Amino acid sequence: MAHLFRDLSLGHSKRESTPLPLQTKPRMLPSKLTSTDLQSPLGQLASQLTDSDLRLTAYDVFLAVCRTSSSKPLSSSASASASASASNSDSLGYNSPSQNNNHSPNSPALQRSLTSAAASKMKKAFGLKSPGSKKSPGSGPGSGEGKSKRPTTVGELMRIQMRIPETVDSRVRRALLRIGGGLVGRRIESVVLPLELLQQLKQSDFTDQQEYDAWQKRNLKVLEAGLLLHPRVSLDKSNNASQRLRQIIHAALDRPIETGKNNESMQVLRSAVMSLASRSDGSFSDSCHWADGIPLNLRLYEMLLETCFDINDETSIVEEVDELMEHIKKTWVVLGINQMLHNLCFTWVLFHRFVATGQVEMDLLYPADGQLAEVAKDAKATKDPDYSKILSSTLTSVLGWAEKRLLAYHDTFDSGNIYTMQGIVSLGVSAAKILVEDVSTEYRRKRKGEVDVARNRIDTYIRSSLRTAFAQRMEKADSSRRASKNQPNPLPVLAILAKDVGELAVHETKVFSPILKGWHPLAAGIAVATLHSCYANEIKQFISGIMELTPDAVQVLRAADKLEKDLVQIAVEDAVDSEDGGKAIIREMPPYEAETAIANLVKGWIKTRLDRLKEWVDRNLQQEVWNPQANQEGYAPSAVEILRIIDETLDAFFQLPIPTHPALLPDLMAGLDKCLQNYVMKAKSGCGTRSTYIPTMPALTRCEIGSKFQGVWKKKEKSQNSQKRNSQVATMNGDNSFGIPQLCVRINTFHCIRSEMDVLEKRIITHLRNCESAHVEDFSNGLSKKFELTPSACVEGVQLLSEAVAYKIVFHDLSHVLWDGLYVGEPSSSRIDPLLQELERNLLIISETVHERVRTRIITDIMKASCDGFLLVLLAGGPSRAFSRQDSQIIEDDFKALKDLFWANGDGLPADLIDKFSSTVRGVLPLFRTDSESLIERFRRVTLETYGSSARSRLPLPPTSGQWNPTEPNTLLRVLCYRNDETASKFLKKTYNLPKKL
Repeated sequence: MAHLFRDLSLGHSKRESTPLPLQTKPRMLPSKLTSTDLQSPLGQLASQLTDSDLRLTAYDVFLAVCRTSSSKPLSSSASASASASASNSDSLGYNSPSQNNNHSPNSPALQRSLTSAAASKMKKAFGLKSPGSKKSPGSGPGSGEGKSKRPTTVGELMRIQMRIPETVDSRVRRALLRIGGGLVGRRIESVVLPLELLQQLKQSDFTDQQEYDAWQKRNLKVLEAGLLLHPRVSLDKSNNASQRLRQIIHAALDRPIETGKNNESMQVLRSAVMSLASRSDGSFSDSCHWADGIPLNLRLYEMLLETCFDINDETSIVEEVDELMEHIKKTWVVLGINQMLHNLCFTWVLFHRFVATGQVEMDLLYPADGQLAEVAKDAKATKDPDYSKILSSTLTSVLGWAEKRLLAYHDTFDSGNIYTMQGIVSLGVSAAKILVEDVSTEYRRKRKGEVDVARNRIDTYIRSSLRTAFAQRMEKADSSRRASKNQPNPLPVLAILAKDVGELAVHETKVFSPILKGWHPLAAGIAVATLHSCYANEIKQFISGIMELTPDAVQVLRAADKLEKDLVQIAVEDAVDSEDGGKAIIREMPPYEAETAIANLVKGWIKTRLDRLKEWVDRNLQQEVWNPQANQEGYAPSAVEILRIIDETLDAFFQLPIPTHPALLPDLMAGLDKCLQNYVMKAKSGCGTRSTYIPTMPALTRCEIGSKFQGVWKKKEKSQNSQKRNSQVATMNGDNSFGIPQLCVRINTFHCIRSEMDVLEKRIITHLRNCESAHVEDFSNGLSKKFELTPSACVEGVQLLSEAVAYKIVFHDLSHVLWDGLYVGEPSSSRIDPLLQELERNLLIISETVHERVRTRIITDIMKASCDGFLLVLLAGGPSRAFSRQDSQIIEDDFKALKDLFWANGDGLPADLIDKFSSTVRGVLPLFRTDSESLIERFRRVTLETYGSSARSRLPLPPTSGQWNPTEPNTLLRVLCYRNDETASKFLKKTYNLPKKL
């Protein structure tokens, strides 16, 4: 029988199976895998078993279950136990052990030669790559005596893959030969392998006592782990066998025990071990349960699955993976593994290998993700609590690792490894979905439609990573600001940050969003909304602290406004195909109100400037003396200064680094307009008007015919009238600023301001054309760029002061030659010449003082005032004046002389203008040559026409309208009052009983 074991010794020849001289202590070959922060989620052992201990034990199990014999078979029930899972589809794309039973129990399954001629089914299923190196696994330093040959059997491949020295391999096989000889007919799962090995191998089988002691302790620790610490069937606290075994193991760990077959200590050990291992788990089989308790079985199985990776290229699967996996699965009967546990373990092994080999091999990541899909199916098919616990632990570990990278994916991925991101996201999302949908009890209580696990996770990853990236950009911007503080005009921190965040958003949409969009349709929108929110916290705090408009403040606000527009544009474009058109995302982006903040700051700036200007106007107008000699142009210095300030204010406004000049310009212009209007209104106040200077008409009287005292009382009346008139204008004499030259300076000033308005408006249009933010309509629509109040105020001011100047000259300054002199007493001896001389002198002053553009207007008003004064003397000159029909020629000649003064031989006013404003006088003068009877008759007729039949019995006294007209009753009546003849006097006495004197 022994020679059959030798013939079928996992593919080794008789020569190779001969024990090698034990000259040196065997050493384990080091792994090239990098250390990771990942702890195995399959469970931590309570015993002090190292990974090396577990690997050696796993190799022992593998060799034991894969050996067969024709005469005294150490047979495996792999086919029997695996048949239960035959109905399940194999996650690897190849048959489970129960489906790959082409060999009879007597055939040397492990001895068949390995070949890579046919492509592996498993590699096809997962797209796994073959080793990049042409070296065979056996060419490494673990191939014994430096042989460089390819392994020819599954057994040899497994030894090399598990880094088992040939001396150790030979020793285990010798022990298995001895075990097989004594256990003919029994299945391997009914054997407690460490117990049998302890009995079969002696100290002489090892290099030295130290190696033997370590080997014995390892097997005792395995028994402790499998039977006491992690048993398949829970232990009763009162179990005597467990207490006895614990005592034996603890004693043996301190002092090695004798393990001979008939040794008493060995018999006690066997008794305790078999008592515990033979306890039934309810499966009605005679299997011994020594290595099938969780987590010991999973950790041992993990060691076996690791052998699928080539030791020379640890990112690649060995070519012979199908044959290797077929034999690994035979260990299920001993380790208590089923298809679900296999899927879960293999998922972890693939994932861990991806992590340990630098996280760059997609040929490992994608199979892990694919295997996770099978785990998801398993999770829905079973609610086994032990499986669920391991599932939760494994997925939590996978998810934790993935999320550590995805919650800050900007730090994790760059151009060198961005290709791995999609796989890592898929892995993380898949793990999260299984945890939420199949492990979480909370999910089961909710309607599944309410929870979109993938979308929620991606949302979390995007927001978390971008918040982290934003914080980093913030720190970077602050450092950049500190580094450039000594440079001229360094950028403010938030302006730098806005630029960086904008670049981050663009990078996000180009690099990361296309990947994440596979799980979240609004990935880019979520990203920019997060960045918008992060920057909002900073900019709103900044805005709340701004007290005045500064270059830094404007720079930051403009940068914020540009950033916001860019982010919103990305969000809108990203959500164009979404159900709500992106409204939900936009609602997450409340405006920064940067433009509003800029506008408010500018309005504050405008208000400050306008307040200063108003104060300046009030102060300087009080000091203004309106001196005609102050400057060559005859303007008030205060007007020149206020126009300069306004011009500077407009220049300063357009130099503000803001994007909203057109929108805020109306506020500034309206304020400047009011300031100028205020200047004009205050400048013209107190200057008087036309009515200020026209004297009050005396009461109607009739002439006293032929009195010798006529001249005496006329002189007396003249004195009284002069005093009465002077009292009316006394208020105008005490202030030299209201003299004719000063009033002319005011008129010039108003004209100057009115002219400058056009210049300022054109300059504003030019400024607007040069504005970066201006549009054609901003300067094409001139209405909104005009001063509205000041031009009209200036026109009204010129008109008002022009009349005031004219009537002041005629009725106030020249009253001594007009009201107090013209036609007083005898008309022939008090004619108009003195008045004309004074008018000419004043006209010369006007011509020299007033701007030529308003000169004609003032002279015209003086002419109108002169005509009004002339008529007032004729029709309301009081009892000191009386005219006969013969005086009419004197009056007409004097009036012609008055008109000639203003015509000035063609150098004065135009003739048509003179005719226009002298028409009233021309209409009234013919009445002075008309006889009194005709005048009385005309008066009666006009009065009756005016008052109707009520005037037939007694003619009413017509009121004074001041609108002189030859057809107007009051005008006719006044001609009669100043008619020096009996007929007129009697008519007035009889009709109205008018007195002869006041």
